[in-house]
Amino acid sequence: MARKFQMEIVAAMAHTQSLSPLPRTNHSAPYVELRQSLPSRVGVVSPFVDQLMRFILNFRMADGSEVDIEMALLEALANAVIHGNGDNSGKRVYVTCRCYMDGEVSITVRDEGKGFDSNTVEDPTSHENLLFTHGRGIYLMKTLMDEVLFEENGSVVRMRKNSNFGAIEQKRS
Repeated sequence: MARKFQMEIVAAMAHTQSLSPLPRTNHSAPYVELRQSLPSRVGVVSPFVDQLMRFILNFRMADGSEVDIEMALLEALANAVIHGNGDNSGKRVYVTCRCYMDGEVSITVRDEGKGFDSNTVEDPTSHENLLFTHGRGIYLMKTLMDEVLFEENGSVVRMRKNSNFGAIEQKRS
């Protein structure tokens, strides 16, 4: 089952790599985009993330933030499968990943669930929540990524990570 899934995403990645980069609206950096869906099963999340990280590293210079992107992606997908789609294997999770030539990565994860109010999520760092074995995914995503937005009643999460090389260049100036 996982092998079939990996072949599907590799084929999608190969097709995406042949596309011409499109201009971005808020600045001129071109990007490549991958759109893929996966079945709503916990067992496919990790292989999917492995393949998506390979896609990202094909179009983005390694800058040390890859682990941040990978962890945030794992959390977003796990939340979509478990909480969004309620472990219903008949539902799907949809992912769009854009890799910009300036190093920015933008990832959108959409589930088929009812959503949630992100303002009601408890702070996992507060004293009364420290011993809970769950509830840290959104906190991790917000900590690891430069921007995290919830849309469509929480059934869509948009995450963005800038390149660390831009930050290094600005510090030198």
